[in-house]
Amino acid sequence: MQMMKFLRRSLLIVLGFLPLAHAEEKVPVDLGSRVEMFVDTWLVDSNRSRGVSLKLQTPIRREVVLTTDKPWEGKESAYFTVFQDGPRIRLYYRGYIPEGGDASDKQVTCYAESNDGITFTRPNLGLYEFNGSKENNIVYMGVEAHNFAPFLDANPKAKPDERYKAVGGLESKLFGFISPDGVHWKKVQSEPVMTKGQFDSLNIVFWDEQTKVYRCYSRTWTGGGYNGFRAVQSSTSEDFLRWNDPVPNRHYAADGSEPPQEHFYTSATTPCPDAPHHRLSFPMRFIPDRTKPSPIKDPGMSDAVFLSSRDGTNWDRSFLEAWIRPGLDERNWTHRNNMPARGIVQTSSNEFSMYISEHYAWPDNRLRRLTIRRHGFASMHADHIGGEFTTRPLTFTGKNLLLNYATSAAGSVQVEIQDEHGKPLPGFSLAETDLLFGDELEAIAKYKSIKDLSALIGKPVRLRFVLKDADVYSLRFR
Repeated sequence: MQMMKFLRRSLLIVLGFLPLAHAEEKVPVDLGSRVEMFVDTWLVDSNRSRGVSLKLQTPIRREVVLTTDKPWEGKESAYFTVFQDGPRIRLYYRGYIPEGGDASDKQVTCYAESNDGITFTRPNLGLYEFNGSKENNIVYMGVEAHNFAPFLDANPKAKPDERYKAVGGLESKLFGFISPDGVHWKKVQSEPVMTKGQFDSLNIVFWDEQTKVYRCYSRTWTGGGYNGFRAVQSSTSEDFLRWNDPVPNRHYAADGSEPPQEHFYTSATTPCPDAPHHRLSFPMRFIPDRTKPSPIKDPGMSDAVFLSSRDGTNWDRSFLEAWIRPGLDERNWTHRNNMPARGIVQTSSNEFSMYISEHYAWPDNRLRRLTIRRHGFASMHADHIGGEFTTRPLTFTGKNLLLNYATSAAGSVQVEIQDEHGKPLPGFSLAETDLLFGDELEAIAKYKSIKDLSALIGKPVRLRFVLKDADVYSLRFR
């Protein structure tokens, strides 16, 4: 068992997903000018750290933005997808499920939009008839509407009339769709684009800017069938039509061990805005054998968890705790609640907005907005006693080091710059740094006698962070 753990950790180190041991840190990582979030310990030299920990940040529940109370929606509306499209925020979701259930061709996909991420309106589209009227916001009707999941195609080679794409389907058939405007949809071909998987959940696709391929995250099961655990698999494609064989998501803890298996009902996987090399996932974790007294008879309850990945296949599960709990609302303690919508949008200069479903199967089924600090999903944290950590060797471009951090009134952050061997550089030692305290998203690390970092561009350095009652969420050189 110990040998298997060692081999697994060694493989992850070689692939670059775990922080290297001190003796193995020889090749500096090039950060360029990208945003680097502390959602894992990839950048941290564990042998040069004390008194700090990686801390998951909990989102804040905000206002309800949509209640699915229209006749063509209902209490089982679900599988919400949201994305930014210029000044407009687009929202798609499953609506009505008639007799015949999941296999009915009368299921519908609904559409709403917003300019601020808070107030959503349902446009009267006039496309599909429901109960004798076309006055509704239905954008698709058919069995694939059960889990129809659109996205804005960021592939620069995408055709103008195919800039919006979607997938939808059940059992072992997942179909592709295209649209010129995000409203009028048609199948890209009559045959499914994927056939390997059990697609009875929200399966999502996006263009991966880092690897220049489409990525699909879809439902599968561990253990070869429905007696195992709901899980997530991924496939890639260069053209959206031909997909490689799916690979199960691999989860690992910071020490390389395997976390416990749990039901991941959905994944809500998405690249992080302005930091697309961080793929983030917010699975709805389903606990099928737990119930509380309720008029809702179906068993089970759920919350949401947080994972991150640097390659899209290997997923860091440093955090086994819930990212968001059901809370005080008793209607969130029944089955298939607290399901994060797929997508992150920036709704102000300092916050990301996300969305989560509530009150599933209740008459007031709804969608609520969540907010999280911009690039602040997790942090390197020290309490009042204080602590410090040092990064692995790195290179960068940019004249300034910008920090996304927060302290208490008595807390502080300092950043010493060292050479690749850990020796403080003249002018950048701890004694020569300005003390940072406050709450800022892009604070410039300053030094008493040095104007900027121009002389260090392209040279291997380490950053030594000294914290007291503080959190550092992300950094960037610019």
